Amino acid sequence: MVKNISLKELRPKLPKLIEEVDSKMDRYIITKRGRPVALMMAIDDYESLIETLEIMSDKNLMKRIKVAEKDVENGRFRRLEEVERDLGIV
Repeated sequence: MVKNISLKELRPKLPKLIEEVDSKMDRYIITKRGRPVALMMAIDDYESLIETLEIMSDKNLMKRIKVAEKDVENGRFRRLEEVERDLGIV
């Protein structure tokens, strides 16, 4: 969830808000004089967002994902247990 907070409000609450960002994955848009100037979010949340953007910007990968989704829809897949058995892992 994204919440707005002014820079003035943020200063005294910073330790508590950092805990919320870390534990609850909350996001805060920090405003200065009513104008958004920064975003506070957990590093795991940020890294996930960047990874998603990288995947979505790779046209070949997105094409392969769409083909794989159609394969699953049409029953053209193997279960993990089958692959492991065939590889002699189990």
